[in-house]
Amino acid sequence: YMLAKHGYRPIVLERGYDVETRTKAVEEYWQNGILQPESNVQFGEGGAGTFSDGKLNTLVKDKYGRSKEVMKIFVQAGAPEEILYESKPHIGTDILKKVVTNMRQEIIRNGGEVHFGSKVTGIETQNKKITGVIVNNSERIETDQVVLAIGHSARDTFAYLMKEQIPMEAKSFAVGMRVEHSQKLINESMYGTEHGMELPAAPYKLTARTSVDRGVYSFCMCPGGYVVNASSEEGRLAVNGMSYHARDSHNANSAIVVTVTPEDFESDHPLAGMYLQRKLESKAFVAGGENYNAPIQRVDDFLNNRKSTHLGDVKPSIGPNYEFSNLNEILPEYVCTSMAQGIVKMGRMLHGFDDGDAVLTGVESRSSSPVRIMRKTDTLESVLIEGLYPCGEGAGYAGGIISAAVDGIKCAEKIIEKSNKN
Repeated sequence: YMLAKHGYRPIVLERGYDVETRTKAVEEYWQNGILQPESNVQFGEGGAGTFSDGKLNTLVKDKYGRSKEVMKIFVQAGAPEEILYESKPHIGTDILKKVVTNMRQEIIRNGGEVHFGSKVTGIETQNKKITGVIVNNSERIETDQVVLAIGHSARDTFAYLMKEQIPMEAKSFAVGMRVEHSQKLINESMYGTEHGMELPAAPYKLTARTSVDRGVYSFCMCPGGYVVNASSEEGRLAVNGMSYHARDSHNANSAIVVTVTPEDFESDHPLAGMYLQRKLESKAFVAGGENYNAPIQRVDDFLNNRKSTHLGDVKPSIGPNYEFSNLNEILPEYVCTSMAQGIVKMGRMLHGFDDGDAVLTGVESRSSSPVRIMRKTDTLESVLIEGLYPCGEGAGYAGGIISAAVDGIKCAEKIIEKSNKN
């Protein structure tokens, strides 16, 4: 978007499909368990962020005003103006779909191109400089500048880059489960009473330390939202949270996660974190059974290490496809122990959080990228290949919509700077 606005003609290669086509594929998957590996919650126009709450808060320090510029662009593309002044702005999946569509149309209007169903399957170099990319194992596009903004779930691309000896390293991320409570309970706990029409669905943010000094924290909290199946690989199951702009679902949900570090991985391979994700998602798929049913468990049963057999007051929003399970058998013991202690401690901070009828759904494994593609601090290019710009969350340099967008702006600035020098 920034390059198009500055007179360049970028070619955007998206392995997935446009929002309308992608939405149909996602809804078919959620209803009938038919997964399309190239068009799902992770892949397609707008990336993983399109099917999310659209939270726009970030911890990134922004002395150059890039975050504010991102907000302005979103408003120009159809986001509500209140995101410019709210302390915890969000857009919602329903409006995000319109925003990314309008941004695509603006890129095209300014001379850029957007190609859907176009997966980069090869990168060509000569004398450690980019010379082109291969699309869908057939088409070649000649270029000396490639922004590699692949997202945190492009595991086949990670494997390809590893094969090509592009320098990368394993990095920490977090794993856990989604927890659902009734939004009424959260409102009463946060506001002191159930609100009428005057207050929005209440959010929360919780952290706790365990007896073994591991951190447990809530992540990507979705007031009035839904837990959704976010798988992108056959035979593996991952979940995420999303909400619409109105945040008017009966349930609140959040990921409750534990940080895992390279020291926890089974090897020192750069992709060891990715292998751990796959292992956990494969176990979740088996536990859920056919049609990608998500394994669920009541909090009381999780704390007592037994398979759930019934629901209580909280009904899972991920329906109709779920299966009673014991999530202790899916995640590593140190994660489950930490989560159990964390949930109990959080119940002392937010009344009712450890309610036995709250529902856990597994697994939450895509909190952030498990790898970092190494780049130079001055030019933001790969430490090995000139003209290759690892960018955003998938490359390990961002952790959400705003920070990824800011990193994209920084890469655009470096490309423009290099172009002006030449």
